[in-house]
Amino acid sequence: MNKYEALYILDAELDDEAKAAEVSKFKGIIETSGEVTSIDEWGVRKLAYPINKKNEGYYVLMNFKSKPDVVDELTRVFGITENVMRYLIINEDE
Repeated sequence: MNKYEALYILDAELDDEAKAAEVSKFKGIIETSGEVTSIDEWGVRKLAYPINKKNEGYYVLMNFKSKPDVVDELTRVFGITENVMRYLIINEDE
């Protein structure tokens, strides 16, 4: 299993329950065949540039261990989730 770091930005206008639901959804995808080592919710921060006419986003950093196929599934779900503004997944082993 490889070590990964995923940083994603959710829409800041979501209520707390919706943000928690999104975070737990992504955590559940990883836990199907991996392990989440830490989740650090940075909160609402100003974006460097507007995304979808919005100036703020809710940042979440997740560290996890998994096989590469889990990263493929996580990338797919990030791409189709409407509330995810941007995401980045990095392999920490490289």
